[in-house]
This record gives sequence, structure tokens and C-alpha cells, in this order.
Amino acid sequence: MPTYTAPLKDMQFLLQDVLRVTETGVPGYEDLDASFTSAVLEEAGKVASEVLAPLNAVGDAQGCVLENGVVRTPEGFKAAFEAMKEGGWTALDCDPEYGGQGLPYLMGTAVGEIFVSANMAFNMYQGLTHGAYSAIHAHGTDEQRATYLPKMVSCDWTGTMNLTEPHCGTDLGMLRTKAEPQADGSYKITGQKIFISAGEHDMAENIIHLVLAKAPGGGEGTKGISLFIVPKFMVKEDGSLGDRNAVSVGKIEEKMGIHGNATCVLNYDGATGFLLGELHKGMRAMFTMMNEARLGVGLQGYAVAEAAYQNAVAYAKDRLQGRDVTGAKNPAGAADPLIVHPDIRRSLMDQKSFVEGARALTFWGASLIDRHHRQNDAAADGLVGLLTPVIKGFQTDKGFEMAVQAQQVYGGHGYIEEQGMSQFVRDARIAMIYEGANGVQALDLVGRKLAADGGKHVMAFFDMVKAECKAHDGDARMVPFTEALKAASKQMQAAGMFFMQNGMKNPNAALAGSYDFMHLMGHVCLGLMWTRMAKAAYAALDAGAADTTFYETKITTGRYYMARQLPACATHLARIESGADPVMALAAEAF
Repeated sequence: MPTYTAPLKDMQFLLQDVLRVTETGVPGYEDLDASFTSAVLEEAGKVASEVLAPLNAVGDAQGCVLENGVVRTPEGFKAAFEAMKEGGWTALDCDPEYGGQGLPYLMGTAVGEIFVSANMAFNMYQGLTHGAYSAIHAHGTDEQRATYLPKMVSCDWTGTMNLTEPHCGTDLGMLRTKAEPQADGSYKITGQKIFISAGEHDMAENIIHLVLAKAPGGGEGTKGISLFIVPKFMVKEDGSLGDRNAVSVGKIEEKMGIHGNATCVLNYDGATGFLLGELHKGMRAMFTMMNEARLGVGLQGYAVAEAAYQNAVAYAKDRLQGRDVTGAKNPAGAADPLIVHPDIRRSLMDQKSFVEGARALTFWGASLIDRHHRQNDAAADGLVGLLTPVIKGFQTDKGFEMAVQAQQVYGGHGYIEEQGMSQFVRDARIAMIYEGANGVQALDLVGRKLAADGGKHVMAFFDMVKAECKAHDGDARMVPFTEALKAASKQMQAAGMFFMQNGMKNPNAALAGSYDFMHLMGHVCLGLMWTRMAKAAYAALDAGAADTTFYETKITTGRYYMARQLPACATHLARIESGADPVMALAAEAF
């Protein structure tokens, strides 16, 4: 079965050499020296390898079972969840006022990657709880925070987000769940929600559902939606649990992947709920969860690909097939290992260069969130808002593609369940869909984020790319990075200009190219990351770093991405500039 080892050295490289966290001036980052971050990540890696990874295949094979209204999680999950709680991993970056450890979001992101790679379905139970915690922390009353957050930080209680209904997914303005106000200030919530991850399970004393519903007087569309806290068990004034609320599981969905996570249909039959945030402004509060969740899903995209890649590399080095065309590399054996073949190398380099670039982009995004929250940095907030649909959409598209490539390295054995590679493919697939399907991410990027605040955030991004390239004008070693990045950035600017010139008179001209733009920008973002990583690697070599192989490998991997992946930007631009006609010319009835 597949194995997993946390990529600790690569994470340390990003934190210490690329982001140079202790020098940023972000409050809390001064404590993130190499010895501290190493200790945290090493311990997380042990938990991942020894506790979580062995349960990944178990969760996939057993799934969750609904028995008399209670969901039973796979064998070993409950004990593993207790181990996570006891180790303090659920509280890593939460507010100390409520029992958290107060570490930066960046550290929560790095540890989260390790846990997702080891067992994505399992990590969703605590991951969704963190999102619900964040929404209550940001929008709840003092009483609500005191009531719910300490237990959610410890994961004695877990959390969910309830958006989707049978007739509406992305178009939340159509939702029908009702909230009727009561004399005591509470609401009665009635309706059905579907696709609720971790909606019911046996690992926590209580589950705190955050539910979108429509209260009277809100009007039509999303402007009339409010957000409510609906606990599975009512909470008494002394904090103890009371009666079961009127929320029940209709069924568990049978899914393609993430079998170890209970994806539930939840029925609300006059359940007691409490308004979170302002009445009729629930989308604002919910998006506190959604934006965090989208960065987390973008992380899932490359984290699963990392685990798949590790196993593909091991297989390629061990499996003997064919001879190297330049001469036998294993003359004593019947054949050479797969890794000698150029096409296998291409596949592995695709995977390696994507995963490492995506990790850098996600860590950078997490650091921008820290800058916003810890320094009230509006520019960082605007930039991460621009990057979020790219991190979510591009990285999950490519992460799935890389998981498929890892499976392909195994040939027919990759299609056989006992090898475990199909689970990576099946698990990675959902990340392209939930928390806003990737087509919607592309529409959000082009339709909203590019023009946000008069376009100043995308212009700041272009200035950042330009400054990065200019900083290396005198270094011939950086030419393969800066020249490729300049070209890709110009292609992204040309695409933006096409949207400006054509989008107003024909909105479809922009929307038909939105998916290509998301991928074009994704490549530019990873090109920027690889340029920064190459700079850091050369600096380490110039300073006499002991492990020259690591830094030389980093540079070689980056050169591959710039040479083999960034040229895709030209294709994306050509598609964008073809406009809406090729996409919209065929009448609906002709399909």
C-alpha cells in the first residue's frame, strides 16, 4: 500500500529561505525560527506517517455507515481523532483566548498539508471545524464565542457549513430553507441541506452546524440570506449538553472518493438556530468560511498530488521495464528501472515541479492572510482575494492531473486497487468541485477579482512580477527564469487587455475565456514562485550551503517548469483571444 513521508526539507526551505519568515515584521513570525518550525513540522510528520497514513486505505475501503441515525466512522478514525486532539493539532493557529496556541495561519497551513497528504478524508473533520470556528470568531457575539469556540478549538465539538440544497448549489439565491423568528430571539430552521461533509459522525460530543437560510423580510436572491448556528445538541447555560435538536441525517452519499468522510443529507425540521452576524447578511459571514476553505481546498489539490508523486517515484525506481536507449543502466538485471525512460522522467518532473511550485504559492497566500489579520494590511487582503480563485481552481485542476500521472507511472498496476493509486485520483477529484466548482472560480476571477478596487490588485501583482524580474538583471543564471516569467506575464496582461476591450460590449467574450485565464494566471503565479525559489537556492549556494544537492535540484526543477510549463500561457492566450464565437456559435438544441 502507499506510504507517505512529510517533505520537511522543502517546507523549511520555503519558510526560512524563500519567505524568510523571521525577517518579515509580521507579529508572531519572529518566533518561527528554523529550530521551532522544524520541531513542529517533524512532530506533525510523525503523526501523519504513523497514525493517519495507515488509516487512509482503511477509510477508503470501509467508508462511513449510517446506523439508527448515527454515522459510524471507519475503524481507527476515532482513536486517531483523539490523538490529534491530545497533541493540540486542532488548536494550532486558533485564538489563545479560547484555548488555541495562537500560531500564525502559515504554520496551520504547513501542518495542514502534511495531514491532508496522509489522509485527506480524515483531515476534513477538523478542517471544516476550523472554518466554522473562524466564522463564529469573526461574526459571533461575545456570548456565542464563549459558548462554542473553546469546544470547537479542542474539537470536542466539530463544525460544518450548510449551503447546498437539492435544487441549488452555486446559485444560493434559490435556496428554500426557512428561518422563522421566535419570541425568545431564536429561529426555527426548516429545510434540507445536501453534500454536508462531516455532517454527522461518532468522533465528537456535539456538531455545530452553520446553516444558510432565509428569514422573513429579506427579499429575493442572496441579499435575503442569513447565517445561523444550529447545534446538534442544545447547549445549556452552564455549557453542558441538553436535548437533541431537530436535525437528522437523511442518508450518507455514496461518492467517488473521500469515503472516510461522512457526506450527509441533513434534514432540519424546525431545528432551533441562532443568528450569526447580521440579519439578511449571511453571505458575508459565510464567506469568512468559504475563503479559508478555498485556500484549504487549493492545498488539498497539491497535497494529494504530493503523496501520489512520492509513491510514483518509488515505483519508477523499483519497477524493471525495458532498457535505456542510451545503454543498459542495470546490466545485471533483466531490464532497467522505469525511471531511466524519458517519458517517465517527463511525468515525474511535471508532478514534482507542480507540487513544489503550488506549495510555494499556497504558503505565500497563507502569509498574506497573516499580514492582513496581524497587521491590518489591506493590500495583502486584496492580493490574496485575487489569488484565492487561482489557488483553488488552478491547483485542484492540476493536482488531479498530477495524481492521474502518478497513477499512470504504474501502468496496469495503477488501475488495480491493491496498489492504492486510484484512491489518490478519486480523492483529488472532489477538490475541483466543492467550495465552488472551478468554472465558478474562473468566473469569479475574471468577473469580479480583476476589476476589484479599480483593478489595483492585479496591477500590484504585475508590478510585483516586473520587480522580481528586474531584480535579477545582472545575474545570467536567472535568465531562464526571468525571461520565461516576463513572457508569461505579458501574455497575461494581453489577456486582461482583451477582456477590457471586448468584455463590456460582449460579456461572453470575457466569460468564454475565463477558465483559460485562470490557468494562464496560475502558470504565471507558479513561474513567480519558481523565480523566487531559484533566487533563494542560488543565494544558499553562494553562501556555501552544505547540502548543495538539495539546492541544485531545486534550481533544475524550476528550470523544467519554466521551459516546459510556462509555454502553455501562449495557448491559453490564443484561446482567450478567439473570443466567444467558437464557444457560443452552436445553438443549444444542436448539442
